[in-house]
Amino acid sequence: MKSLKDNIVCITGASSGIGAACAVQFAEQGCALLLMARRKERIDTLARDLETQYNVRTHCVQLDVRRQKDVERVFGSLPQEWKAIDILVNNAGLASGLTKVHEGNLEDWEEMIDTNVKGLLYVTRVVLPEMVKRNEGHVINIGSIAGHQLYPKGNVYCATKYAVNALTLGMRMDLLGTNVRVSSVDPGMVQTEFSLVRFHGDAERAAQTYTNMVPLRPEDIAEIVLFCATRPPHVDISEVIVMPTAQASVNHVHRTA
Repeated sequence: MKSLKDNIVCITGASSGIGAACAVQFAEQGCALLLMARRKERIDTLARDLETQYNVRTHCVQLDVRRQKDVERVFGSLPQEWKAIDILVNNAGLASGLTKVHEGNLEDWEEMIDTNVKGLLYVTRVVLPEMVKRNEGHVINIGSIAGHQLYPKGNVYCATKYAVNALTLGMRMDLLGTNVRVSSVDPGMVQTEFSLVRFHGDAERAAQTYTNMVPLRPEDIAEIVLFCATRPPHVDISEVIVMPTAQASVNHVHRTA
């Protein structure tokens, strides 16, 4: 198991769910945490808790990955001691709406494409060159089973996650010959704020997503992310697809009632 002590780990979308759970896992390993999210107050609270519990360094930055100029400014203005990022967890992502293409909301489409695809690219573009220059580093993209299988009315969301899958493969090809690793962790149903965001705050509808079944927890995914990061330098976990036991595909979920 590769030691990650004092590694600088940058996590986007760190304010809740998988991103926050990843922060906990890496804090337990003694990593320095560079936490980014739109909801600054949440990452500030998380950082204080992790500093107290694990005695780790943290640095929190408010960032909307959809804003390319903000991404450049934020990373360009990081204190010197935070610039050499060892691990980038591209976690920021969302689903917005669940409709047929011919009934789709353009604002939902743009939010998903701008966050899930362009945001991932913007952040990777500013972080990766330094990894290549140092000839070390690890990019871990949080994908989805929706990047491998489609489901009704999930058209644009699935398209963005297929794009993440393609970009991960492309990165791995582009980085061949360097010691920079690229991994993708692609979960099925995870109980986070995902459905609440998808249904625009409709808590009752969001809760129905997980009715009468046991979904994955954010901690389950974070443990797998950590596993990828702690392999020996010659080992690159290219892709992990992880599903709850009650889910066989995007369209096949066993519910107890």
